[in-house]
Amino acid sequence: MDENEKSMLLKCLGESAEMRIIDFLLENRIFDYSKKQLIEFTGISRATFFAHWKNIEGSGIVKINRQFGKAKLYKLDEKNPAAMHLIQLELALIEGSVPIKREVESMVPRSQKSK
Repeated sequence: MDENEKSMLLKCLGESAEMRIIDFLLENRIFDYSKKQLIEFTGISRATFFAHWKNIEGSGIVKINRQFGKAKLYKLDEKNPAAMHLIQLELALIEGSVPIKREVESMVPRSQKSK
């Protein structure tokens, strides 16, 4: 993965297999995914995925959203306290990487500030 393509979360916390899975679910939290899709989209080997999936599932930050036959579709459990903190952390990291409002305001001519 190119350095510019990494999320702020991966840049700060590293690219371990667990973080890549969690980051993918954070970035795509409105959708649900099968384990097969998670393996494909994260680019993690099947063996590595399953070695870490039990920890992720056991933490409660993912939940089964629905089921098609035997396939279970998972998504981030946004009601889980740890997942909520991860969302807040990601937002804080993004905020910290964007120029702050004062810097932007300082670029506006004084004559336009009162309008």
